[in-house]
Amino acid sequence: MLKVGLTGGIGAGKSEVSRLLVSYGAVLIDADRIAREVVEPGTPGLAAVVDAFGTDVLTADGTLDRPKLGSIVFADPERLAALNAIVHPLVGARSAELESAAGPGDVVIHDVPLLTENGLAPLYDLVVVVDASPETQLDRLVRLRGMTEEEARARMAAQAGRAARREIADLVIDNDGPLDALEPQVRKVWHELARRAAETV
Repeated sequence: MLKVGLTGGIGAGKSEVSRLLVSYGAVLIDADRIAREVVEPGTPGLAAVVDAFGTDVLTADGTLDRPKLGSIVFADPERLAALNAIVHPLVGARSAELESAAGPGDVVIHDVPLLTENGLAPLYDLVVVVDASPETQLDRLVRLRGMTEEEARARMAAQAGRAARREIADLVIDNDGPLDALEPQVRKVWHELARRAAETV
């Protein structure tokens, strides 16, 4: 099994890269998706978040109001650290569970947005970084995700800088261009990952 950490700044196109890798045969463990699962209604995770942030972060039906919580934590590093201290251990435990179900020759992609920020690179055999310029990130967040420029800049500022991500990368996928320029790069990376995975068996 080859354990790969996949990361990139918000708006860099990491989701598209992970989608392509899955289409080639990778096993995907998506930290963002798991982070949503561990705070679903009735979970200990949601109870801990409500303890820390109050019932204001719940919607009328008792689910987590993610935009409301986001507006609190992305404006305050201490509150963000408090949230991470609740969610990250739960995500880690669930990720380990999913990973243990993969086969010996599999390429297991851990899609981890905050891999750089949390110093997680040593956990993986290899780190793949999806890279885009801050201008490209900003444009995608405003144009495609409907954020205001201020919101987009705040989200980007809460993450590691481009240089810090590239520093931990074993392989870099440049996603500044159009979608059709991305696929050949991802396919090339996949062949390299599959080759290395085969050597682990």
